[in-house]
Order: sequence, then structure tokens, then C-alpha cells
Amino acid sequence: MDKYRTLTLKEKALSINLDSKIYGSFSEIGAGQEVAANFFQAGGASGTIAHSTSAYDMKISDSLYGEARRYVCEDRLVTMLHTEFKQLNEKLPHRADDSKFFSFADTVETINYHKSNQGHGWMGIRFQLRPHGPVNDVVLHVKMHDNVALLQQKALGRLGVNLIYAAFHYYQNPEKFLLSLVDGIDGGRLEIDMLRFEGSDFEYIDNRLMALQLVKMGFTEATIFEPDGNVHQPADVLYKKNVLVLRGRFRPVTWVNLDMFHKGLDMFKADEDVDPENVVCLFELTLKDLKAGGNIDPKDFLDRIDTLRTLGHRVLISNYVKYYKLVQYLSGITKGKKVGVVLGHKNIETVFDESFYNNLTGGILEAFGLGFGNKVKMMVYPELDPATQELRFGTELNVSHNLRGLFQYLIDNQKLVDIRNANKEIMYIFSDDVLHMIKTGKKGWEKMVPDSVAAVIKEHQLFNYVDSEVAV
Repeated sequence: MDKYRTLTLKEKALSINLDSKIYGSFSEIGAGQEVAANFFQAGGASGTIAHSTSAYDMKISDSLYGEARRYVCEDRLVTMLHTEFKQLNEKLPHRADDSKFFSFADTVETINYHKSNQGHGWMGIRFQLRPHGPVNDVVLHVKMHDNVALLQQKALGRLGVNLIYAAFHYYQNPEKFLLSLVDGIDGGRLEIDMLRFEGSDFEYIDNRLMALQLVKMGFTEATIFEPDGNVHQPADVLYKKNVLVLRGRFRPVTWVNLDMFHKGLDMFKADEDVDPENVVCLFELTLKDLKAGGNIDPKDFLDRIDTLRTLGHRVLISNYVKYYKLVQYLSGITKGKKVGVVLGHKNIETVFDESFYNNLTGGILEAFGLGFGNKVKMMVYPELDPATQELRFGTELNVSHNLRGLFQYLIDNQKLVDIRNANKEIMYIFSDDVLHMIKTGKKGWEKMVPDSVAAVIKEHQLFNYVDSEVAV
């Protein structure tokens, strides 16, 4: 067999079946038993499959895994994995010395007859890499884009086989692990927007970097993680929430970034269409802003995240260069709730640059309909005119004559508003200057960032920090 050739679906399933040490269970809800079926069809499944379960009836599911409020969610998946793996150990102690136990599970909602829903689901595997070895988990969330339920089931079946094979063969190579997940699945059929590795055999993996890789490698357009580094499926965090986003490079996060954020947040919460108790805030990093030197530097990425982490903020990693796409994406999740975007004066100039929308047949008008036609409030942070020392506001932007009507529409409908109470005293701070001072050991940068940010930069030597005393 050509070692450089990608194995077929059947070959992957058969290789697992023929490994006498790999033994486990399948529990699948919502899309048939497509994953287990591939192993049965490959041959030799009796050497791999202890049992296969499909608890479609909610009462049966509850009797196996406990009562649930939601059945297609991460909590349910984790409960399924835990229950099934525990049962293997309790019922099959005679196999423990020679078996690498695993439990595979998925809980899925495929597209309905009326095609009025988004096919999606949770999938995971709990497994050992050696008999009596530690337990590891790989959990992912998948969106299915085929417009026929049967095709979604088939794609899910392939994804499941790929996941199981990767768990046992590519656990030491995260990039190969990720790439192998879509073996044999045409591009665009599946979107993986959350992936998490857990267990002592995965201690070398930083799930924040995995979140970045999902976006970088085109598995999804956006993913989210918490200050503690835990990755989350975006809909779980943002569903029916009022969302406020601040985009930036945060290299590092400065007092200006925080002034933009806090002033924008106050304005957003005061909006009559916003429930102040239902607001989720996101600091967004785009792939474009992460490619400072042409390529993404993992250390530089984590340095930015660690400084934001000290301030307790969620981070959104996205591939949405254009604001209208970001708003369109968020609006699709928030389901009619207002979305707030805090942006600088330079950014609003870009928003009204018609050349920015040459890829769209309808140009800027199509972009505004797709994004800003939703419930959105763009809050523009002013910039300081170096000559007059006066503030330039977004609503005073001098747009082209043919765009004035569109510009005025946004203002009249409160979709574009100014942050009028910006702190003029800190507008001399620019992150590029701060970064240069950190790297060269120049004094004074500490006053340009929050105290906790300065402390973590020094303690962990982020952004290639040089001590000013050493520099002298």
C-alpha cells in the first residue's frame, strides 16, 4: 500500500477493526448509526465493537444518560461519552489488560423536511492510547451544509470514522489530525467551528492554537474561547444575545482599546433595543491582523491572548475582514437581537470605500443590505487631528456624493453613532509605539497599558520584552 496515499473510508475502518487492542462502543443519536455502520460494513467489526446504541426516544435516552433540557448540546455529548466509557470498564474488566478502550458518541440534528433548520451536531471520542492508560477526550461541533438529510448523514459517518482513526494514529500531530478529519469529504459540506483536546496525552496541545487553526485552515470562519482558554461553539455563547464586538490587533491591548470598549459598552447598553443583562462582549482578532509579518506567529498570537486574558475578556477569532460579513455572521446567531460594533475613525472610512466591495455584484449596496440591514449599532471612536488637536467624529465623515444618502440613512436610524465622550488625554497612545518600547527596553510604556497587562508582559516576557535596566 502506498504510504503517501490517503486511506479510504473502508481502509480506515478496517485498520481499526483489525487492531486487536482497540475495543469500544458507539452511541449515536439523530443521524442513524452512520459511523458504526462503516465499521460493520468494513468487516471484522466484532473485534472492535462491544456494542452500538441509538437512543432516539427521549425517555430511553434519559434512562441511559439522565434527564436533559437539551439533547443536541455539548453537555449531553460529554455525558454520553462518560457513561459509555464507564460501562466498558465496569462490564469488561477481563479485557482491560489487553485493550485500549474507547467510547464514540454523537448527538445530531440533521436538516428537516422543510429545510428550515441548520443541520449540526456534537461528536466526540473518549479513549486510551494504551491498556490501563489515561483517558483522553476529543470533542467537536460540526455544522452540515448539504441540503438533503441523507447526504448530511453520510458526511457525518465519514467524519466519525476520520475522528476515530485520527485519535489512534495522529494524536502526536495536531495539524495532520485536523486535516484528516475531512478526508473524503468535499469542501463546503461540513464546518467544524469548535474542537477541544483533553487528557494527559494531549498536554502538549494548546486549545487556543487549535481554535486558531480551525479558522486558518478553513474549517470555519470564526470560533470563540474564554479567558481560561476553553474553546466554545459560537452559538452556545451568542445565541439570542446582544453582542458587542471590538476589533483590534491588541499588540498589546492599551488604554485606548479599553476606552473604546467601555465607552462603546455604555452606549450599547443604553440602547432601547438592548437588554443590559443579556450582553456578551467579544474582543475580535482577524487572521489578517494576526499576519503581522506575513505569517501567523503562534507565540505572538498567544501573547496577545494572554494580555486580554488578564482583563477577563472572551476572544473571537475570525476570517471576516469586512465588517458587513462579521455583522451578518453574528446576526445569524443572535436571531434578531441587536449587534454592536465599536470601531475607529479609520475603520469607518474603509466601510464607505466602494472599492472594498468589488467582489460583490451589488457592490456597497449589497454589502450594506447583507450586514447593516440587520439590527446593528456601529459606534465610532473619534481620532485626534494632529494639526488642530480637535476630535474628528465618524458622523462628520466626508463621504462621496453618491453615498451621502446611504450615509445619512445610517445616521438617521441610529445605526451609525459617535462616541462623544472619548478620553482625549490618551489618544497619543499607539500600540505599535508601545510594542517597539517593549521590545527595545525603553521606559514609559507601562503607563500606556493597564497595570495587569504590564505585569503579565514583564512576568512572562511577552512580545519579546526587554527589561529597561538590561537595555541600558
